[in-house]
Amino acid sequence: MKQYLELCQYVLKKGYQKTDRTGTGTISTFGYQMRFDLQAGFPILTTKKVHFASIVHELLWFIAGNTNIEYLVKNNVRIWNEWPYKKFVASKKYQNETLEEFVTKIKNDHHFALEFGDLGPVYGRQWRNFNGIDQLQELVINLKNNPFSRRHILSAWNPAEIKDMALPPCHTLIQFYVSEDKKLSCQLYQRSADIFLGVPFNIASYALLTIMLAQVCGYQLGEFVHTLGDAHIYSNHLLQINEQLTRKPKLLPRLVINPNITNLFAFKFEDFKLEQYDSYPLIKGQVAV
Repeated sequence: MKQYLELCQYVLKKGYQKTDRTGTGTISTFGYQMRFDLQAGFPILTTKKVHFASIVHELLWFIAGNTNIEYLVKNNVRIWNEWPYKKFVASKKYQNETLEEFVTKIKNDHHFALEFGDLGPVYGRQWRNFNGIDQLQELVINLKNNPFSRRHILSAWNPAEIKDMALPPCHTLIQFYVSEDKKLSCQLYQRSADIFLGVPFNIASYALLTIMLAQVCGYQLGEFVHTLGDAHIYSNHLLQINEQLTRKPKLLPRLVINPNITNLFAFKFEDFKLEQYDSYPLIKGQVAV
């Protein structure tokens, strides 16, 4: 994944210090693009371990149209916990529970999860019910029936509902493209890109979605193109980024998915297997909320 390391180097060299909503501070640049050949291996970082199971569960959660972290928590996916916890802390029912205690309540108390686990109309809601439109269902139909259209678009940015979201979407606009030789490619525009924590997940997640769509629509694999708006490294992630830059990327692993699945909405976690994933150890970093 030299593309990712080149992104890190570019931002460190060309970026400038910028304040941000979280108060953490960043080194930021505007406008960057990476390309990944999906036939060359599954694009997941090898310079640090990325939790593949979380990527699969989150994507299935999006596809299902779910916006409550209960499903994620029950499958040991932690990446969304801080945002509903922040809302819980501001409520009258907060009694000095830690984040860990909050997550335990979400996991064990369905009624508590219903009250405090929902993130508002985030990605899954917009994909499956954008002002009454099931974008994902329409996308599958159009990819199958009108492959060369220039309108294969999936949008998560709904101005009418931004105010109700725990976090406005960072990955906002996705376009799919079918080439003359029937290869499916995907380009993601990401308005805000947390390079250390978020971007590795985003690369793998949208590569996975493209691979799933290619299978159910009958296409070969093309490219994943990742276009970044505000591409930034948080000030408390500089040591972690520099540590990765000392590591030489390893060979990409191979993704195997159940070939019998022909319906995008029928995939289950057990249908995915990442083979020969050899990475350096995990590097921890704190999420900026």
